Amino acid sequence: MITCRTATQCGKADFGWLKARYTFSFGHYFDPKLMGYAALRVLNQEVLAPGAALQPRSYPRVDVLNLILQGEAEYRDSLGNHLRAQAGEALMLATRQDVTYTEQNVSADQPLTRMQLWLDACPERVSNALQHLALRSTPCQLIASPDGAEGSLQLRQQAWVHQLDLQAGERHTLTINGPRAYLQSIHGRVQAHNAAGDEQQLLSCGDGAFIYQEQSLTIVADSPMRALLIDLPT
Repeated sequence: MITCRTATQCGKADFGWLKARYTFSFGHYFDPKLMGYAALRVLNQEVLAPGAALQPRSYPRVDVLNLILQGEAEYRDSLGNHLRAQAGEALMLATRQDVTYTEQNVSADQPLTRMQLWLDACPERVSNALQHLALRSTPCQLIASPDGAEGSLQLRQQAWVHQLDLQAGERHTLTINGPRAYLQSIHGRVQAHNAAGDEQQLLSCGDGAFIYQEQSLTIVADSPMRALLIDLPT
């Protein structure tokens, strides 16, 4: 089953210095039917104004994955760790509840646009506090996984995050490890087809889709497109 959730259905915020779109309940946006999906707690796209910063905050036990779409960000924690990431890169925080974290747009004249995911972290797993990865313009790149396979960021959860980067007319089929996954369009128009070929959804920029009880998913690009497939077997 493939169920679309369009960008217009998502929660929104505009504080001037921060503009955001929320897939699931977050901050002032609350929907009791949308508190996350399996281990995926948060999926936001946010734009920080030049020079804007998020004040120090703590997190529940989650891995925070940031994909930088525009600009450059700096991340710091209260233990003294810090790292910068710019457009075309991904960064992950393996958060701890006794540590606070800050984020800043380091540019004085360019907005910072990024996509942020929170994934529940298993208590018995450990990984590096800050991890960094360059995103490639390839049809499919594994960017986060439980064991850091293929040079990906290492999650503290049985989940896999793939980035798809296709030109118009190209297609790619991915195997899904468990009963649930989530497809998020970043830009472009994309068709999502199930394995049986009897169901499909068309996603435009910012749309998402819940994937349930499908063994594989075929992505067909109607235009140059970029998307994430978040594989959530647990």
